[in-house]
Amino acid sequence: MASSGNERRMVFDIRGRRKHVVKFVYAILALLMGASLFLVVGPVNIGSLLGNNESNSAGAALVEQADKVEKKVNKDPENPELLLALTKSRINAGNAMAEVNPETGAAEVTGEGRVQLEQASESWSRYLKATDEPSAGIAQSAAAMLFSLAATSRTIPETEANVVAAKRAQQIVAEQRPSLGTLSTLGYYQNYAFDFAAAKQSLKEAEKFATTKFARENLGNEFEQIEKRAKEFQKEVVRLEKEANKARKEGKPSLANPLSENNPLGSP
Repeated sequence: MASSGNERRMVFDIRGRRKHVVKFVYAILALLMGASLFLVVGPVNIGSLLGNNESNSAGAALVEQADKVEKKVNKDPENPELLLALTKSRINAGNAMAEVNPETGAAEVTGEGRVQLEQASESWSRYLKATDEPSAGIAQSAAAMLFSLAATSRTIPETEANVVAAKRAQQIVAEQRPSLGTLSTLGYYQNYAFDFAAAKQSLKEAEKFATTKFARENLGNEFEQIEKRAKEFQKEVVRLEKEANKARKEGKPSLANPLSENNPLGSP
């Protein structure tokens, strides 16, 4: 959540005509994120791990730490180790700034936290260009971070770009550490990047790590649901893009790029 005086707002506005679009994007991306987290680490009650006061204090300290690392990066901008450290620091800072929704117990990205995650995305991209052997550990964190950005993006193109980046980061993890969790998560990301053929191949690879028939069937059933929702998402994206193109031709504001007065994170 982002604060302004006594007003508390969502990361991006959900009023008016965009309300149903935003809810749709949140719902399907949140589902994927939850499923991926369950497969990798098991069920976690995030609300029990975070407190707002503690997270704010930790977040400020981690931002300060990241700023120090960035000063070093500015002096040696192509140093992969420094870029790796900067990416990790920004991710940690952004995650520490999450606020727990008291009704759901889920951690939500704040405006300040999103700034850190966006900076982490930038340093991650620079890190990939600076190294030939990316770290699987930071790639896994980067994939989750990028998907979190996708779930809170303000435009469809931004959402798609972050999902694709998450997919590429998860590919690094799956190649270096193939397992049921890493490969199935890759398949989920590939589905939401609309790379359905690659997603099915990842499912086949993931099934090799399933030790029981029940595990394989459960994985297959879950995968089918994700694929179905991803295809629904794809149809919605196509519809929105058509609406945006029509609006541009008619000289009207485009819903696909709603950088307007309702955007609490940016300036019109």
